[in-house]
Amino acid sequence: MNKRIDSHQHFWKFDPIRDSWIDDSMQKIQRDFLPEDLLPLLTENKFQGCVAVEAHQSEEQTNFLADLASKKDFIKGIVGWADLRDKNVSERLNHFSNNKIIKGFRHVVQAEADDFMLRNDFRNGIAALKEFDFTYDILIFHRQLPAAIDLVKRFPEQKFVIDHIAKPNIKSGEIASWEKDIKEIAKFDNVSCKVSGMVTEADWNNWKSQDLKPYLDVIFENFSTDKLMFGSDWPVCNVAADYAAVVNTLEDYIAQFSIQEQNKIWFENAEAFYKLEI
Repeated sequence: MNKRIDSHQHFWKFDPIRDSWIDDSMQKIQRDFLPEDLLPLLTENKFQGCVAVEAHQSEEQTNFLADLASKKDFIKGIVGWADLRDKNVSERLNHFSNNKIIKGFRHVVQAEADDFMLRNDFRNGIAALKEFDFTYDILIFHRQLPAAIDLVKRFPEQKFVIDHIAKPNIKSGEIASWEKDIKEIAKFDNVSCKVSGMVTEADWNNWKSQDLKPYLDVIFENFSTDKLMFGSDWPVCNVAADYAAVVNTLEDYIAQFSIQEQNKIWFENAEAFYKLEI
């Protein structure tokens, strides 16, 4: 059986104050989501494991995910949070480097000013990641791609992955400026991309696979099957689709590729990028 890894999902114990981003339009996910909720979905969809990504910007969240991973061996890696702007960032990264399940870090840049990635304090943190062999997940809206291009250009040795294909406005069908910037950022060898988070950028209640196809065409044409990895974005995806629907949409799209290319997307690229032990 060919292996599969979900390179992007979340766990949380829901707190309406802390998790205020999960507003009333997202009532379906205003509850706890823990490993025992995900495991049946992974099993049903033939996945051997997952990468758990931070859903709250605190070291407490990083420790929470690391603790879950220590108890559940299907959690193959975690992407945590540390304050990359902290002048003592190397000290914090050194601390986290003692736990091999922590593969990298992420900041919710989509919630920041568009020039956030140009700031010296943030870039100082990005520069510190390489010493500890940590990856960095780029979470942005499409309008922030120009700053992301500048960032990845400055750090050619740092491994980056773009979450959720940089969140184009699929619902409105806008594609031109996003496509232009994706073509540019995909040229950098150190940048991969997660095929994730697309259904929540589409019309939650009425999306069809045809709505996603133009965006999939762009990322596959530019990143190729060598730099793309599947991510469900569960449970956030639940506001627009169930787990199987997200998987099936990609299955149908990549049926055109060879088994070897499909294996790259399902597990090999994530395995290599995050140095997972599967």
